[in-house]
Amino acid sequence: MAEPFSVSISVRGYETDAQGHVNQAVYLQYAEHARWSVLRAAGIEQADLLAKGVGPVALENTIRYFSELRAGDEVEVTCVFVWGERKTFRIEQSIRKADGTEAAELRSVGGLLDLTERQMVRDPREYFRALADDPTVIGL
Repeated sequence: MAEPFSVSISVRGYETDAQGHVNQAVYLQYAEHARWSVLRAAGIEQADLLAKGVGPVALENTIRYFSELRAGDEVEVTCVFVWGERKTFRIEQSIRKADGTEAAELRSVGGLLDLTERQMVRDPREYFRALADDPTVIGL
């Protein structure tokens, strides 16, 4: 398996809560940023998906927190797509501090929604493969 895709993020002060650490909802924003970044690295833009009449949907997100993040921390957010044979796929992600300490682990289930039919597409892999310049970046 290839190395996971990763993107660097600097923790901003406005993302912290009253305790001085990153608000729990911001971890989902970091994960989402990494997901769109890996799709762009594969050559897939949001407009490409919309032009095909589909849009990604999050069906489930699980976050395990291990170490707090504070304003000014530099983190790496990884992103790996895990493809199955059905309508859904998994996304495995990790958020690590610059010193290698794991701050959080995210596991998600997603799919592609047909925006006209409002139903999940049968095989999301075929859409991603067709749109990607480099499908290997997303494990295809």
